[in-house]
Amino acid sequence: MNVVVIGGGLAAANAAAELREQGHGGDIVVVGGEPRLPYERPPLSKGLLLGSAEPEDALVHPREWYDEHQVDVRVGTLATGIDLDRRRVRLGSEELPYDRLLIATGATPRHLPPADASGAPVLHLRTLDDAIALREQLTEGARIAIIGAGWIGLEVASAARQRGASVTVLESAPLPLQRVLGDQLATVFADLHREHGVDLRLGAQVSGVEHDHGKVVLHAEGSDPVVADLLLVAVGVSPTDELAARAGLAVDNGILVDARLRTPDPHVFAAGDVANHDHPVLGTHVRVEHWDTAIQHGRHAARVMLGSDEPYTRLPYFFTDQYDLGMEYVGHVAGGTGYDDLVVRGDLAARQASVLWLREDRVVAGLHLNDWDAIGPLRAVVGQPVTDAVRDPSVPLADLVDGEG
Repeated sequence: MNVVVIGGGLAAANAAAELREQGHGGDIVVVGGEPRLPYERPPLSKGLLLGSAEPEDALVHPREWYDEHQVDVRVGTLATGIDLDRRRVRLGSEELPYDRLLIATGATPRHLPPADASGAPVLHLRTLDDAIALREQLTEGARIAIIGAGWIGLEVASAARQRGASVTVLESAPLPLQRVLGDQLATVFADLHREHGVDLRLGAQVSGVEHDHGKVVLHAEGSDPVVADLLLVAVGVSPTDELAARAGLAVDNGILVDARLRTPDPHVFAAGDVANHDHPVLGTHVRVEHWDTAIQHGRHAARVMLGSDEPYTRLPYFFTDQYDLGMEYVGHVAGGTGYDDLVVRGDLAARQASVLWLREDRVVAGLHLNDWDAIGPLRAVVGQPVTDAVRDPSVPLADLVDGEG
């Protein structure tokens, strides 16, 4: 069986590894548009910016691994088309045949309108080269402006402040991360960044971006202009699903796949940021843009290619590190409002707590703040029925797993 993977990222590298670990002896070709071997993205907004990690630390595998495992990884190579009937991937004038195809093309940062940012020092953070360029700008006294207070925007703000830069963050919503966490938890992050000296401007609608003698000037309604040495645009990403759409695959906020990561074409699968997955536990389609999902999707798709009929049931998971706050989250709360109740164990103000989101009769998500023993119990509780003990914050989280709840 000949396997082709389009996309040279984390899902692709893990799919190739799982195929070999499961004994697949056929050809594996990984096609990636970036001029680098597959790498992990979390260091890009964390350790790499802080100087505690180097670019080579982000690689999933060294070059020797691909040679030893006979994985033909083609960097700097764009797939230009997919012929589903003939089972071919076009690479310009070349065609690659496949028996199984995995599309793991990831996502693309949303940009400002070109006219607004013309000539201004503007960066987006998606690639390793982006992170290297950004790190060079995070110096003592540098003025950094960030549009968007999502995970990337806030992690970069944290790194920039720790490197001695001044930071202004403009966010159109009333709170950072509001659509992900809801108001109560979003307030924790707003307070955290303001305590560390970030000029956090909420409800700020950016109306214009100008270039002025090497500086960038941002104009926002109801706010004074912001003058900065560099602007980071962190307003989210869009799934890179155009190739799949042109081929005739079903696309709606990503490539639509079933519980086993299969498209309607039995020879084609999708994984990672680009996959809009029919999650059997959550009971809805979800598209997750996080590190853990890319790893686990890639490995699961590989097993299904080899004949497994198991659905992908792992709950979405992500983590963040900002200043002295570490957080892990498992589950899914749609739009930050898809819940009926929030149960807090511990002290949110002290940032030492665990939290459960409840919807109807089910625990749909949970997180901890600086409570590193909590992630195991959280994984066990999320997805389970709501009981009186779950609703009672005096019952320790571990007891909900041990059966005492």
